[in-house]
Formats: sequence, structure tokens, C-alpha cells
Amino acid sequence: MPTTVQVNEKTLQTLNKIKKEMKANSHDQVIKNLIVERKKIPHSMFGSNRKLKTFTKDDEAEFHDL
Repeated sequence: MPTTVQVNEKTLQTLNKIKKEMKANSHDQVIKNLIVERKKIPHSMFGSNRKLKTFTKDDEAEFHDL
């Protein structure tokens, strides 16, 4: 689910520069790459388990207690 993150203008300019250098498709991709580099997280451990299927709305409803 997309969300908004507030950054100052200089930070946005830096993100845009890095995005262009990385040839990334999004700021999200840039941020993930920076996190992986900083934390030395193996790519295989970042994100969801590739063996899992995508959750549906019914799945989400089943696992959330309201």
C-alpha cells in the first residue's frame, strides 16, 4: 500500500539524482537499495517470501481481527 513520506527539497533532489544514477523506476526502489547497502542485507532476505502467493482481499479479511 503506497504512503507519503515528507522530505525536504534538498533530500528529494538527492533522491532524484540517485534514482537517475541507479536507473531505478521509483523512489521506493532507491530507498530499498540504500537500506540493503546500509544494512548489508542479502537480496534474498529483502521483501516477501517468493514462494508465497499474493494475498487477496479475502485473505486480508480472514487474518484481521476487527
